[in-house]
Amino acid sequence: MRTAYDVDTVRAAERELMTHLPPGTLMQRAAAALAAACANMLGRVYGTRIVLLVGSGDNGGDALYAGARLARRGAGVSAVLLSPDRAHPEGLAALERAGGRVADDPFEVLAAADLVLDGIIGIGGGGGLRPDAVPLARAARGSNALVVAVDLPSGVDADTGEVRGEALRADATVTFGAYKPGLLIDPAREYAGVVHIVPIGLDLPSVPAVEALQHADMADLLPTPAAESDKYRRGVVGVVAGSARYPGAAVLAVAGALRGGAGAVRYVGPGGDAVIARFPETLVSDGSPARAGRVQAWVVGPGLGDGPGVEEVLASDVPVLVDADGLHGLDPEVVRARSAATLLTPHAGEAAALLGVAREEVEAGRLAAARALASRYAATVLLKGSTTLVADAEGPVRVNPTGTPWLATAGSGDVLSGLTGSLLATGLPARDAGAMGAYLHGLAGRHAAQGAPVTAYGVAEALPTAWQDAARPNPQ
Repeated sequence: MRTAYDVDTVRAAERELMTHLPPGTLMQRAAAALAAACANMLGRVYGTRIVLLVGSGDNGGDALYAGARLARRGAGVSAVLLSPDRAHPEGLAALERAGGRVADDPFEVLAAADLVLDGIIGIGGGGGLRPDAVPLARAARGSNALVVAVDLPSGVDADTGEVRGEALRADATVTFGAYKPGLLIDPAREYAGVVHIVPIGLDLPSVPAVEALQHADMADLLPTPAAESDKYRRGVVGVVAGSARYPGAAVLAVAGALRGGAGAVRYVGPGGDAVIARFPETLVSDGSPARAGRVQAWVVGPGLGDGPGVEEVLASDVPVLVDADGLHGLDPEVVRARSAATLLTPHAGEAAALLGVAREEVEAGRLAAARALASRYAATVLLKGSTTLVADAEGPVRVNPTGTPWLATAGSGDVLSGLTGSLLATGLPARDAGAMGAYLHGLAGRHAAQGAPVTAYGVAEALPTAWQDAARPNPQ
């Protein structure tokens, strides 16, 4: 499991560690790791031109000490001091002893740089760059230099992933001791580039703020039939989806459900003929959900329009996944009163409607929106998007690490709903089912797309390959 910790937790761990170390040791560890990472990215240090953008905090000190190490290896290192009177004095002295210098013309050295180290703002920042830093950030990005962020790109929020002003987009980020949530969650994640985490000896708590499944976790969690399993013991998922206007939603939701681990799929709705034509193994009913037969979980909403079924499904005593049209006008009190788990799977627009805010607010603060929805509905929430998050009332928020922008295609969410509902029917908790469904869906999207446009049905067809891939704890 990849874990991320909020700023307060990281700082507390740093303070505790520093009580057992000589003064300055922790910064030297960070600087040594930062310099080594930069050297690896450059490939050759001697003769390269490196520019340090130095703020007044510890990140500026890290950058100065790392610059000193690179200068001793033959790099030409220039420091641009944003607050000269507040620059880390020992770090600046170390840089000058090693042959580095303070730049006379920051824009001249930035234009010629091979690598720029962003040490402007540390993990405590979050309101965007100050006006005096913006031209320097733009000059760094406008050059041909590799931009490397120290711990976190300047101008992004470490705890939330929000970007509330201008920020410096990095090609790579070297972060110390632990991931910070903003390195895993958009929009900040896009500013981080490739993230390199380096250990510095922090003793962190067992429960993080944010976590992300990895292949090894998937291999442990994926349901596997036992020798005595039959289709009913493996779980039956019911799907209430589709309408005269959107019959394809029924087909796509069933396509995902059939590949999600449950032993059987019951379909209820007006799309029965289309579903049977594509998937004859589906158990189709044209009545109400209550008369369709026993299920271990329900999926309701994809392409449903204003058709019936949502209230009846929510009145059941089994886990329910609510998506798309099922989310329209969803009553928090009805959901909160349920005895079984409820998993809501909105995209940003649907989440905004449920919260009564603008879509832009959800997209800018995805972590806060997911947590707010989970609290309001006392449910597990899978917030879809460029960073898919799974949140419930307690425990770390899960961030999905798989996917591709090609998944932004019509019907993709219907496949995800069916797949995740099927995982629910196997007996997985809603949090695990949501995170695993997003992981498999994202992996299938990669397999199906291969860098080209993909259809939702193509994603569904790639799910078995994704499952096989995720079932290997150590993929090659």
